[in-house]
Amino acid sequence: MTTATIESPATTGTRFHVGLHVADLGRAVQFYRVLLGVPPAKHFDDYAKFELAVPPLVIALYPSPQQAGGALNHVGLRYPDSGALVEVQRRLEEAGIATQRQEGVECCYARQTKFWVTDPDRTLWEIYTLHEDTEHSGFDDPPAMQTAPTAVWQHRITDPLPERIPHSDGSLDEVILEGTFNALIPCWRLSQLLADVHRSLKPGGKLSVHGLVGDKPFPGEPKLPGIASLVRRVPVETEPLGQLLRAGFGGLFYEKLGDIHCFSVNGVELRELRLHGWKPGAAAGSCPVMYKGPFEQVTDECGTVYRRGARVMVSALVAGWLRTGPAADQFTFLPT
Repeated sequence: MTTATIESPATTGTRFHVGLHVADLGRAVQFYRVLLGVPPAKHFDDYAKFELAVPPLVIALYPSPQQAGGALNHVGLRYPDSGALVEVQRRLEEAGIATQRQEGVECCYARQTKFWVTDPDRTLWEIYTLHEDTEHSGFDDPPAMQTAPTAVWQHRITDPLPERIPHSDGSLDEVILEGTFNALIPCWRLSQLLADVHRSLKPGGKLSVHGLVGDKPFPGEPKLPGIASLVRRVPVETEPLGQLLRAGFGGLFYEKLGDIHCFSVNGVELRELRLHGWKPGAAAGSCPVMYKGPFEQVTDECGTVYRRGARVMVSALVAGWLRTGPAADQFTFLPT
C-alpha cells in the first residue's frame, strides 16, 4: 500500500468537505496537488484526502472507475480577493492545465470574477471572488461538461481560430465547437473551419455545436450579461443547421433548442442551442430497422423513406444515427 501523509491542519473550525469519484487516483492526486498548492494529507492505494486551513476545505478522493464524476454538477471555491484568484490560476496554467476566465460576470444574484477548470475526471470547478450582490440572478451557467471520446478537438469562443485543425485527416472521434458560431468570424471563414472539421473527423465522427441563437436577425452587436457577454454575434436558429448540411454532415438533430433557458433582447428571442451531426462514412454492414410511428411515413436526409411497420435495410452508419437521435424510440432495430 502506498502511503504519503503530512501533518494535517487543525481539526477545529468549519470546513467544506466534498467526496469525489475518480477513475485514476494517482492522476487525480496530481491535479489537486497543483490546484490546491499542497500535498495530500493522506494518500493510500484506495483513498486520498486533502485538508486546507485557507480556505477551510476537505476533499476526499475515492477510486471508482465506473462512477468518475458521478452526478455532481460543479463545486466551487470562493477567495477573498482577485489577487488570490490570479495566483491559483497562474499555478494551474504554468502546470499546463487550461482554465477559462470570466471578468465581472453576474451569477446567482451576485457579480463575480472567476475561472472554470475541470479535473482529469471532468469534475467542473468554479474558482471565484465575490464583488457585490445584485438584485437579479444573471445568466451565467457553468460550461457544459462533455464526456470526451478517445480523440477530441475543441474550440471555444475565447480561442483564436486556427488556420488548420492540428490533427491529421480522419483522426478525430469528435469535434466540439463551444460558442464558435457566436464569435465575430466571417461566414466564409466559418465554412472553411467546418470543411477542416470534416477533414479531420473519422468516418462516423461526431460534430457538436453549442451556442446562442435567435428567432430573427439580431440588430447590431449584442451586449449581454454574465457569461453571455462573450457573445459577439447571434445567428438565426436555422443558420448552424444549414451550414453543417452544406459542409456534408448528416444525422443532424437538435439536442436542445432553448425550451427552458430563453430570454428576449432588443426584440429577439434568444435560445440555447445544442446541435449534433456526423461525418458520413463507409461503416461496415447493414441493419434492418422498422419505423413504429406515430406518422404514416418519415424520410431521412439521405432520402430513405420509412413507412410505419415496414422493414427497411439501412447502413450501419445510418442505424447509428437513428439509435442516437431524438426519435430513437420510434424505431425498432431488428437482428441482421
